[in-house]
Parts: sequence; structure tokens; C-alpha cells
Amino acid sequence: MNSNIYLHRFALFTTVCTFLLIIAGGLVTSTQSGLAVPDWPQTYGHFMFAFPLDQMVGGIFYEHTHRMIASFVGLLTVILAVWLWKRDDRRWMHVLGFIAFGSVVTQGILGGLTVLFLLPTAISVSHATLAQTFFAIVASIALFTSPWWKLQQPTLNHEGKRISLFHLSIITTVVVYVQLILGALMRHTQSGLVVPDFPLAYGQLFPSLSPEALSQYNNQLINADILLAADGPITTNQIVIHMLHRIWAIVVAIMIVWTSVRLFKVSSKRISRFSYIFLGLLIIQIALGALTVLSVKAIIATTAHVVIGALLLITCVVTSLHAIKLYGVRFAQKTVSFSVREVTV
Repeated sequence: MNSNIYLHRFALFTTVCTFLLIIAGGLVTSTQSGLAVPDWPQTYGHFMFAFPLDQMVGGIFYEHTHRMIASFVGLLTVILAVWLWKRDDRRWMHVLGFIAFGSVVTQGILGGLTVLFLLPTAISVSHATLAQTFFAIVASIALFTSPWWKLQQPTLNHEGKRISLFHLSIITTVVVYVQLILGALMRHTQSGLVVPDFPLAYGQLFPSLSPEALSQYNNQLINADILLAADGPITTNQIVIHMLHRIWAIVVAIMIVWTSVRLFKVSSKRISRFSYIFLGLLIIQIALGALTVLSVKAIIATTAHVVIGALLLITCVVTSLHAIKLYGVRFAQKTVSFSVREVTV
């Protein structure tokens, strides 16, 4: 029993360290430090862990710190996967542990390729997306190893709704995940400030994409010192990516409010409290999104926007797993997949 408790605590510790890694990665992007260290896996020719501390200045500090935390999280994940294999008798947990291990290895490789190929959009977005996915995986492992999950929980009564809480939370999770991908695409295509006003866009609900309008936008950005002439003009694709992120944010808000209302009515205090977490994170995230634009991507606001997005995803994932546990959706004991009983909430 003690071994299981220690495994759960270790999984929680790994999750917290992964959260710190998300923060570090957000700082690298917000400070544009992705190429501050141009070689990989070494750091300016030094073995990563032997790089002189007095040389960790400017962007090097953010990028090298990110690498150090990533390496530590990788080590924790290896230990976690082995521990699950040795001590957890659920076969699907063994598989989940190895998925976590494969994810962190792939994430490290993508991080290296991002540097070596000078921040290509496809690899950078994949790197950011996998980071969020890995965070969700280790958070799920922390929940699955908890004493609460392992104990038999009373099945909650269903409320006869057309869409079950389980399906609603899954849909919300997918919606938030798509928004995080759009956010990563916006950051790594330098589209965050191509529309400098909020809540309108160049005074419109959706800005004109005509050549004349684009020319006017470029002049406006240059005059506001948001864009340098040497950077080249903004493009239609950048504006579309930026606006897609804003429009999808409305879908995210609708789904989160809907899910929160349903959660608030649940009799179990353990799961109903997620309604307050959802609404709190949503309000903060909307404010940070506006502040990111209006502050011309201030480092703290931009990084916090990334971090709160990650917390929203984790809240969605954990809520979905609670619905699995409390509404009769259960994992099979001897298979990797899980079965879903047809229920309505």
C-alpha cells in the first residue's frame, strides 16, 4: 500500500515538474529565445549539464533552463514508466507509462530539430502540441494511481440529459485542444500581433483581406512600432490564423460554460467543484488573451496565456476521467482499451 502511495506522489511530482516545463517553454517563446542556443544536444559546445552558470544570460538563460528542466522531466518519466511496470498490476497502466516515455523522448527530439532546422513552423507547432499532450498524460497517470481512483466509488444517478456529462466533457476537451494547436500555430507563425486591437480587428468584426487593406494594416503596424519594415509585410494567412484563434475562443467559452453549468448540478462535491475551476480559468484566459494583444505581447501576459491554456486542458481531461469513474464508464481490467456503458447524464 505504501509503495502505491509513493508511486502516486511521484506521479504528482512529475506532473508538477511538467507544469514547470510548460512555463519554461512559454518563456522561451515569449522572449524569442528559441535560437539563443544554436546547437543541440550540446550548449555552445559544452555538455549540457556542464555549461557555465555565469554564461547563462539573456535568451541563453531561458533556452538552457528549458533544456535542463526538460532533461529532468525526461528522467522522472523513465522512473515513472519503470515503476508502473514493476508495481502497478493494471496492464493498461504499463502501456500508459510507456506512452508517456515515448512522448517525452519524441518531445526531446522535436525540441532538438526545432533548433537545428531554425524553428520550422511544422516542427515547432508539433513540439508545442506534444508538450500539452504529454502534460495531459502524466496528469492522468497521477489520477489513475491515486487512492481515490482505486477505491470503488458509488455510481451517480443520471439526469436523463440527451448528452451525457462524459461526452460533454470529452467534446470540451477536444475543443480546448484544438484551440491550443491554433495558439501554437499563431505563435510560431508570428501572427500574434498582426491584429493589434481587441475585441475588434482593425475596427471590424473580421478585417478585410484585400490588398489595399493589407497595405493599410502594414503601415499602421509600422507606425505603431509593432512591425519593422525589415520584417516584411504581414500576410493574409497570418491574419486568418489570428482570427481563427479568436473565433474558436468563442466556441471554447461556450463549451466551458455549458460544461460548468452541468458540473454545478452534480451531487458529488468532488466533481462539481470543477465548475468553479473551469469558470475561473476561462475568465483569466480571456483577460490574458486581450492583455497579450493590448500590451504588445508583454512577456508575463503572453507566457501566462500559454500556461492557463495548459491548465484548462488538464481540467478538461481530469473532468472527463472523473465522469468515467463516477458515471459508470469504466476501464476494463485486462485490456488496454476501455469500455463505455451507454448512459445518459
